[in-house]
Amino acid sequence: MGQVCRLGLATRGNTALDSEAVLEAVERGVNYLNWCGHSDGLRDAIRTLGGRRRHDVHVAVQLAGRTAASACRELEGYLEDLDTDYVDVVTYYYVEHADEWSRIVSRGGAAEYLERARDEGIVRAIGLTSHQRKLAADIARTGQLDLLMVRYNAAHRGAEDDVFPTTSRLPLPVVAFTCVRWGALMKNTPDDPPGFVPPPARQWYRFVLCQPAVAVALMAPNGRQELLDNLSLLDEWRGLTPQDYDLLLSHGDRVRRHSGSFP
Repeated sequence: MGQVCRLGLATRGNTALDSEAVLEAVERGVNYLNWCGHSDGLRDAIRTLGGRRRHDVHVAVQLAGRTAASACRELEGYLEDLDTDYVDVVTYYYVEHADEWSRIVSRGGAAEYLERARDEGIVRAIGLTSHQRKLAADIARTGQLDLLMVRYNAAHRGAEDDVFPTTSRLPLPVVAFTCVRWGALMKNTPDDPPGFVPPPARQWYRFVLCQPAVAVALMAPNGRQELLDNLSLLDEWRGLTPQDYDLLLSHGDRVRRHSGSFP
C-alpha cells in the first residue's frame, strides 16, 4: 500500500454518515476507509471514486467466510457493491479460535482463494481481525498476514504486552478499532474526581495514535459534526504531554472497572 493517513474512517451498523461527509473526510486526507458491508454512506462514497481518487484511497473490508467458496462469493459481492475492481485490504473477520484459523488455511479454506486473489491484484493485502490478542500474535508469526486488526484503547491496553512486541519485531502494521470503547471513554464513571469532565473523542484517538505500534486508528463517528471534531486532529497534530497521558490513562482505568468485563 502507498502512504496511509493514520486516522482511518469506519462505519458500523449503528452509525450514520452520509456520502458527502465521507468524501469531505477524503478531501481532508483520510484515505483508509473500512467498510462494514452495510448499504451506507461509506459504500456510496467509495462507489463515486474513480481514477486517481480510487488509487489514493485504501478500501478495507472484513470477510466472514472460512472456505474458499464462501470467501469467493463474499468478495465478489463486495466488489459489486463498491463498484470497484479491487480492494486494498481484506481481513479474516473475528477469528476468535485456533480451529477457525486452521479451517482458513486448510485445503479449500478461505486463504486458498484470498491468496490467489492477492496474486491476481484483486486484493492488495490480507489481514486478520480478532479480539484474542495472543491468538492474533501467534497467527502473525506464521508470516501469512500483511496486517492485524485488534482492539486498543485507553481502557483496554493488553495489546501493549500481547500483540505490539510481535508486530513491531516482524514488522507488521496494526489497525486499531474500538478506540473510544464504544463511547464509554467520553462518559463519567462513579470514581471520577470532583468536577472531572471526560475528554472528547479526538483525545482518545490521539492516545491511540501516540502508540508507535499502531499504523491506523479507526474512527466511526455518528454524523458529520462528530467527524469534523475528530478531523481537528489533522489540523493540530501534537503528541500527549505527560499530564495528558496520565489523565487519559487514569480515566481509561476507571472506565475499565465500570464498563464491562472485556479483557
